[in-house]
Amino acid sequence: MNADSTKDQVSRRGFLGVSSAALVTAVGVLSAAGAAAQDRSKTDPGPANPPLDAQNPDSAWPPATDSKSLVQNFKYPFSFANKRTYKGGWSREVTVRELPVSKDMAGVNMRLTAGGVRELHWHTADEWAIVLYGSARITAIDRDGKSFVADVKKNDLWYFPSGIPHSIQGLDPDGTEFMLVFDDGDFSESETVLLSDSMAHLPPEVLAKNFGVAEQALKNVPKQELFIFQTAVPGSLEADQQAAAGTLGKSPSDFAFRTMEMPPTKRTKGGEVRIVDSSTFKASTNVAMAMVTVHPGGMRELHWHPNADEWQHYIAGKARMTVVSTGNRARTMDFQAGDVGYVEKTLLHYIENTGDTDLIFLEMFKSGFYQDLSLSEWLAHTPPELVMAHLNIDKATLDAIPRDELVILPR
Repeated sequence: MNADSTKDQVSRRGFLGVSSAALVTAVGVLSAAGAAAQDRSKTDPGPANPPLDAQNPDSAWPPATDSKSLVQNFKYPFSFANKRTYKGGWSREVTVRELPVSKDMAGVNMRLTAGGVRELHWHTADEWAIVLYGSARITAIDRDGKSFVADVKKNDLWYFPSGIPHSIQGLDPDGTEFMLVFDDGDFSESETVLLSDSMAHLPPEVLAKNFGVAEQALKNVPKQELFIFQTAVPGSLEADQQAAAGTLGKSPSDFAFRTMEMPPTKRTKGGEVRIVDSSTFKASTNVAMAMVTVHPGGMRELHWHPNADEWQHYIAGKARMTVVSTGNRARTMDFQAGDVGYVEKTLLHYIENTGDTDLIFLEMFKSGFYQDLSLSEWLAHTPPELVMAHLNIDKATLDAIPRDELVILPR
């Protein structure tokens, strides 16, 4: 073989080598291009809000199990709610106007500084509350005019039926923040009966006659509502209780409830739940609660509530929830701390912890008692052949389904 022949073979081998590499690269590029072409529907090249999309991945890209037909929105973040700010605190609300599906219940989030007062008032709806931060002093009178004065701290509850006048004041060292839930989706904290507003709309001579004092003595009565205002931190609880009791004495009704003093209603490896309704909190005649803690990787099992709609407030962690509606429809949405969720009565749903910390949320119901039904429990207590025929599963799979309601998974 001569030099020229050898050179030609080397050149040819080099060309073939390069051509083979190029071909592999080209095939790879074409394959990737083909895959991209096939998956082009999962791109979003237009304007976007990446932080909001990141918080709501199951709305941005719904799971395949969601229906294409729309299920009504069942989430509203308190971050979207406009704050009413005052010297002494603030207030914001989520009602049926913000979340149209929420027809039965509304929520108000409120912050009071130390000494800040939610002024003396009453509502046309029942008020249920949970303390989210700090401590407060609450006052009221019962239907017999007897006084109630108590201090509440984080996770404590209170309940004031409609028409019962009351007040809330933040205590040292840093006041309080709390969630109010009302048994009326149309309720607004802007439409309560306030002491200051009532006085401003009554003729001075009528006020003077009612109180048995001269008109001049009432010249400084506010001419507009206070709603929230700043004043001094109150003194000792015992002194306020004694002063308020007067001749009628203290109310036998306890409008407050110490949630963390009761043991969990149910506890599993996946978390725990505390259920508080009229059977445990006697004053709470028309609102029931479940406070749910789900550990990372856990899930509030598939279930539904046959007796009432469910109003949710997410206190900590991250979650996703699928709601299976009527008419072959379903929707999945994501939740973070501060969000409100809502599930209509009898609709199947779960709440899964999608974060790496505990998920804590409230389930609230316009009912004097708590009730739910577990999907697993229902299937386990139905004739097995019927269930296997429906789901196309074998007996071993059916036997693995929990026979009792677990509430939170894993068991």
